Amino acid sequence: MRCSVSSRRPFVEKDVDGSRALHAGRYAAIDIGTVTCRMLVADVDEQGRLHELDREYQITNLGEGVDASGVLKPEAMERVASAVKGYREVLDSFASPDHPHVRATTMATSAARDARNAAEFADMLAALGVSLSVIPGQKEASLSFKGASCDFPGEQLVVVDIGGGSTEIVAGPSGGDPVKSHSFNIGCRRVTEKFLASDPPSCAELQAARAWISSGMSSFFEELRASGFHADRLVAVAGTATTVVSIREHMSVYDTARVHKALVDRPALDQVYEQLRSVALADREQIVGLDPGRAPVIVAGMVILQSVLDSAGMDSFTVSESDILHGIILDAATR
Repeated sequence: MRCSVSSRRPFVEKDVDGSRALHAGRYAAIDIGTVTCRMLVADVDEQGRLHELDREYQITNLGEGVDASGVLKPEAMERVASAVKGYREVLDSFASPDHPHVRATTMATSAARDARNAAEFADMLAALGVSLSVIPGQKEASLSFKGASCDFPGEQLVVVDIGGGSTEIVAGPSGGDPVKSHSFNIGCRRVTEKFLASDPPSCAELQAARAWISSGMSSFFEELRASGFHADRLVAVAGTATTVVSIREHMSVYDTARVHKALVDRPALDQVYEQLRSVALADREQIVGLDPGRAPVIVAGMVILQSVLDSAGMDSFTVSESDILHGIILDAATR
């Protein structure tokens, strides 16, 4: 799915200093996650502001079965390779006399980290001319925070990035270094495959999933509170969070401008959760605002988001469309 971005919202990199040179230019970031494969193309100007040119998005489910098997399926790798091949063709259209080279960075996260055959996947992409970096969880958390925090200057933030195989939680001041971060092996596909076998999920399955998530995350927030850190805002990025808004607003056509920086209180989150968890997959796929490809894992995503709010002791979250893709580009531009 291609989305050309007409509005040029600035994203300001806050930690550029004399020790890191800023390189203005045209950049692309490809993020290969457990569920989705996405690309952002953007210009970075001399002040470190990021101007979006294009977004690409496909549900490729690279992490299908990885939690149980420990390997990437050949058909899953082929799905991603096909998407990346298309993205490379899109990138060619953004070359111009002013920008003859689009500097592209491709990173893979949880599913590739967990898979024993990640090298085979990297070789497959290398045959397409794509150099893949499989990044550790802490790097993923740092890049997500870098991308998300720049829209909330002067605030103390907790940023949560719910993926298919892992969830990154990072706390710190906007534009500064995180004070605490962790990448949890808790993601919407992993939780679905571990716990949610029924269609729709049973109450017992949901309770077991919630208990497992909470037990994994609770100590992080206990230690954060003990450190004296107080968050002004919880910022949620990626597909689970954006889906809450698109369903709440009954978006038959996804509207980035309405989703970015939308505030969602707990009653609204719970209402969307009840709508999703109470119906079978075939009916869930028909809900306005939900990408049908995300329907199999969205209930688990909602449980993770609810659990994060519970553990953080917060009653709302702000959705951000600025995420790891923005962080990858800002990082590349300041190396």
